[in-house]
Amino acid sequence: MLDTRSYAQSYLTRENPMFKPLAFAAVSALALSNTPVLADEVEIYLTDMLDNIQSGYCLDIARAQGFKANPDDGLQGHTCYSPGGQLGVDQTFDTAKFADGVLYMTEFDVCAEVSATSAGTKIDLATCNGSDAQKFDFAGQGTISPATAPEMCFTVGDATRTGRSDQNQIKELTLQPCDAENAAYQAWDIRGISD
Repeated sequence: MLDTRSYAQSYLTRENPMFKPLAFAAVSALALSNTPVLADEVEIYLTDMLDNIQSGYCLDIARAQGFKANPDDGLQGHTCYSPGGQLGVDQTFDTAKFADGVLYMTEFDVCAEVSATSAGTKIDLATCNGSDAQKFDFAGQGTISPATAPEMCFTVGDATRTGRSDQNQIKELTLQPCDAENAAYQAWDIRGISD
């Protein structure tokens, strides 16, 4: 049986002509591993289509489309744009921030935030500040909950209204108690253009 430890110790010595290239490769790999990874821009969509007639519901800035959207209006559930070939700027989130518990909207430089953790609380958007009100449990799939209230989930409402056309379906987005019976209204996933 080959003793890999002894082999490695004898192979990785300064006398070995391959030592310098191997050392350079190891140091380079270590340096690259500390380089920030480019984030993916994605939309966060409800996994159940519910009554949507197009591409499902996505987290979306309320009351306007595209760059006309005002983050002060908070988030809602709205027909997703990605099946049209691009992400809507008012539906785009940065996956690199998920690990920090942050739902960051890249084009508007804002973060999701809750002013309270009680049932019926709307989901706001605000300048990112690292506060507990802006920390959420979401790894890109499943429920989205405030880190301080894991029993509460982002939930789209049952009622549907339309926006600029009948194709643009909208649902209110609030915090509600997490409940397996309401999974259709509380289970989320992410997708980019290539998905």
